[in-house]
Amino acid sequence: MTTARPLPKPTADTQAFWHAANQDQLVVQTCRDCGKPQFYPRGFCVSCLSDDLDWVPATGKGRIYSYTICRVPGHPSMADQVPYAMALVDLDEGVRMLAQIVDTALDQVAIGARVEVVFERISDDIQLPQFKISSGVTE
Repeated sequence: MTTARPLPKPTADTQAFWHAANQDQLVVQTCRDCGKPQFYPRGFCVSCLSDDLDWVPATGKGRIYSYTICRVPGHPSMADQVPYAMALVDLDEGVRMLAQIVDTALDQVAIGARVEVVFERISDDIQLPQFKISSGVTE
C-alpha cells in the first residue's frame, strides 16, 4: 500500500506562491518599500517590516548552495524515490529555497551546480517547485 504524500496547506501569506506554482511559474515575494526579496513568504518584510509586499516572477534559475543525498525516506511516501537529493538553492533573485533535485543523476548534484526550476504535480491543486541540473551550463 502506498502512503499518500503530505500536501502543503496554503495560507493567506502563501496562497499567491502556490497559485503561481500551479500555473508553472515561480514567484518571489518582494517588498515594495525597500525592494528586498524574501523567501519563505511572510506577512511583512523581514528587512524593513513593511507590509507592502508584491509577488515578482522569478527566472527559476539558481545555484546549489548545499545538498544532501537522502538514503532513508523523509516520509513513507518517498520510499520509492530513495536515494534522492535535497538541496538549498540560491535563486538568481537573491533568495534561498529548499527543494528536491529531480531528473538528474545523483553524481551530477554538486555545490555550485546551476539548476532550473521544474514543477511536480502532486494533486489537482498543488505543484511543487523542484529543480534539475541545467544542461549545457559551464559557468
